[in-house]
Amino acid sequence: MPLPSAGAWGLLALLSLIWGTSFILMKKGLLVFSALELGATRVSVAALLLLPFAWRELPRVDRSRLKWLALSGTVGTLLPAFLFAYAETRLASGLAGVLNALTVVFALLIGAGLFGQPLGIRRVLGCALGLAGTVVMLLLGGSGGDATPAGMGNAWYGLFIVAATLGYGLSVNVIKHRLTGLMPVAVTSLLLLLIGGPALAFLLLGTGFVHKLATVPGAWAAFGYIALLATLSTAVAMVLFNRLIQQSSTLFAASSTYLIPVVALAWGALDGETFNGWHGAGLLVILAGVVLIHRAR
Repeated sequence: MPLPSAGAWGLLALLSLIWGTSFILMKKGLLVFSALELGATRVSVAALLLLPFAWRELPRVDRSRLKWLALSGTVGTLLPAFLFAYAETRLASGLAGVLNALTVVFALLIGAGLFGQPLGIRRVLGCALGLAGTVVMLLLGGSGGDATPAGMGNAWYGLFIVAATLGYGLSVNVIKHRLTGLMPVAVTSLLLLLIGGPALAFLLLGTGFVHKLATVPGAWAAFGYIALLATLSTAVAMVLFNRLIQQSSTLFAASSTYLIPVVALAWGALDGETFNGWHGAGLLVILAGVVLIHRAR
């Protein structure tokens, strides 16, 4: 595999900044809205933003690919939108950003198990380190609960992020191996079209979103944070990410996990979140695993 281009490295850095900021935006949205409302709003707004592109691209796409778009959208966008939001009700935003680094571990394991990508001893060790770092961070370091919107914590809520990163790992492999040849904006807009309708219906009919928006003080500000999250971290970043997958490899695209934790922790610190030595040790172990995965041949 040739070395990634300068453009690919630039996309990687931009994605790291955008996605590293997403965790603090979720935290601000959760000050008013529930995790279900936040997740549904995030997906709905992103789908509406890209709707014109979806209608343009839909007639051009082979119908046999719709099932792969639906799968990628469900496990890589819809479910993680709820899982991350639910996790952050009891987990500090910076720690959520650190756990996102597990994406590269699951991208590798799923690529090897389902798509025949090579898996050597070093990569297995890297995966083990990533999972071990998660255990160190959550069981020994705790959840940073005082910094959550609810003012309380539960380290086990980190398992929701583990589940979300498993979905990310499957999604990036589906895009790389089953949706080749589609333009990034086509992949992103169409998968959002497929999941956006159910998300919007649930938001309007199954939650108190509209009532809160009309009656709760600070609701419009919280909605603004979620709308920014949907625009940058879901709609724009997904187009860039799908482009990066096509330009490089699934592992390189997932390696935004190097910088996302740093950005997430920085935003958390600015918002008053504190982190202990076990959190730092867990972060180092996770990133050591990611480095080992990427350096393995």
